[in-house]
Formats: sequence, C-alpha cells, structure tokens
Amino acid sequence: VGESIILTKPVGTGTLFAANMRCEAQGVDIKNALVTMCTTNKVAGELLSEFGATSCTDVTGFGVLGHLHEMIKASDVGATIKLSAVPFLGGAEACIRKGIFSSLHEDNARLRKVIEVDNKLRQESAFPLLFDPQTAGGLLASVSSAKAESCVKALRKAGYTRATIIGSVTAQKNGIRVLK
Repeated sequence: VGESIILTKPVGTGTLFAANMRCEAQGVDIKNALVTMCTTNKVAGELLSEFGATSCTDVTGFGVLGHLHEMIKASDVGATIKLSAVPFLGGAEACIRKGIFSSLHEDNARLRKVIEVDNKLRQESAFPLLFDPQTAGGLLASVSSAKAESCVKALRKAGYTRATIIGSVTAQKNGIRVLK
C-alpha cells in the first residue's frame, strides 16, 4: 500500500509471434518487438533497486496479470491496474482483434475468474493482452508512490522509453482490479 506498479517494457510478443507463424503479422511490428526483446532488463533492475523497489519480477510466460498475481499473493496485498496505462507493442491489438492468440494464452486467461473487472472492459481488444505470455518481457515492480514518477523518468532516460506506472498496490488481499 502506498506503492505504484511500474512496467518497463510494452507487452504483446505472444500474440505478435503467433501471428508471425501464420504469416499474418506486419514486418515492422515484428522488428519493433525484437528490438524490445533484445533490450536487457539489467539496467532497469539496477534502477528499480536504486529507487527502492519492494518487489520485482520479469514478465514472461504468465503475462502481466499472472506475474502480478504471484507478486501480490507473496506480499499479501492487492493491486489496481489501469488498462489504458499498460503499454502495448504496435500491432498487438490488431492481432487480438483477428482472434490470434499465443498457444499459452488460454491457460493464462483462466486467471480472469479472480480478476475484478467490468464486463464492458473485458470486451476491449486490449484486455486479453494482460494475459499475453511474453518472451524477454520487461520488469514489473512496486516502488514507493513518492518515488515512482522519478523512477519512470530515470528508466526512460536509460532507454526504457515505454516504461510507465500501470497501477498501484492496495490493501485488498490477493485481489486484482482492472480499471479503464
């Protein structure tokens, strides 16, 4: 509680590469995804540590919400995420709108049963990307809200140009609420 949740890289590699295997992805979107994937998390981890991150994990196969769920469960707290704040790779939403998902997506999406979200928001094309499994995804960390903006500025200056605050830690035990 009193902490902001920061994500250092955009998400969408699962759906983009599923589309690529079907020859339905745009080359520029795959190129940009590869650039993001090749960006090391080392410097981001060091910066998050400097800003006093109290929890941190890399976003990989379980997607943003899967990894966030594990983080809050371990800390006995809850979280609120703003869907509109989560950065997505170019082309990822278009792939979702075409019905293209990673083979791991459905297993990850089972978590939606424990997520508090308005039914209208569930219909947004970006919502499924919260469950999208990532390859070489960014870091998801909680940092004191008093330091979060400065931390994001430092991350962006270090090359994590899409780093952003996507939500906050709450007192509700083990629950995740997704807002617009």
